Amino acid sequence: MFDLYIMESCPYCQKVLKYFDENGIAYHKFDTVNKDNLDRLLTLGGKDQVPFLHDEDNNVNMYESDDIISYVSSRF
Repeated sequence: MFDLYIMESCPYCQKVLKYFDENGIAYHKFDTVNKDNLDRLLTLGGKDQVPFLHDEDNNVNMYESDDIISYVSSRF
């Protein structure tokens, strides 16, 4: 399952969330407004930027909404 780090007010995050929801993609959502989520994001990715996808099963981490959508669409 994918871990998606977002900020609700971010339009790029909303783009990814909409794609995931419209395509029935299972994911865990972590809003970086929560400090614990932000700390995990910084540990995994190294920078405070969203959206951020963590795919633990395939050891993949990535930023950028279009890259995330492209990666996820290639998995299905």
